[in-house]
Amino acid sequence: MEAVHSAGIHVAEALQAGPPWLENFWIAVTSTADPKCIFTVFFPLSYFLDRKVGVAVLWVGLLAEWLNVVLKWFLFGERPFWWIHESGFASRQPVTLRQFPVTCETGPGSPSGHCMITGAALWPLVSALTTLASRHSKSLLLKLTPFGAYTLLLLAVGLSRIFVLAHFPHQVLGGIVAGAALGWGLQARTPASRSLGFFAATSLALLLGALALHRLMVIAGVDIDW
Repeated sequence: MEAVHSAGIHVAEALQAGPPWLENFWIAVTSTADPKCIFTVFFPLSYFLDRKVGVAVLWVGLLAEWLNVVLKWFLFGERPFWWIHESGFASRQPVTLRQFPVTCETGPGSPSGHCMITGAALWPLVSALTTLASRHSKSLLLKLTPFGAYTLLLLAVGLSRIFVLAHFPHQVLGGIVAGAALGWGLQARTPASRSLGFFAATSLALLLGALALHRLMVIAGVDIDW
């Protein structure tokens, strides 16, 4: 993995060496695409446009958030900012890297939560917009616009996470693929007609399941909090 990590550091270095005006752009993207924005911005907006789509965004976002945490427990994944010092890479190869207020994230990094959760939760919204565009226009360009914007957004989010040294490229790619697959697989299985009690029970089950899994891994000798 050292070769993969080293290549990722060079990618981050190349991004940071880009035009100065891009710095504010990458910082804005990584801040705007924070997973909490799914619940505070995209869910209300989607729900206002269409109740079923809004519930789908919330449902997929909730499951993606939970699954991302669990995957990080199993896959671990180094963080670039810490790895260059802990591995001795910085002493072996001189690199020109900068630190930002959002750089020093702790905990496992694989897969990227920003990419995975955003990619999964926005899939129902993008699918709904594509269907709407298809109903009102025969233009192929218009039909492809929602997914084109979705792809560009995830690409920008991924690059921004690499830029601030929060993730390696392979972690970003894994997050994008996992998020898109999860969104595609869950959007048709959204329990939109279920009661509030169902969602409360599901949230409780996910919480208890995560706590139980955490405890079992600790008992098994796995240091989750490394």
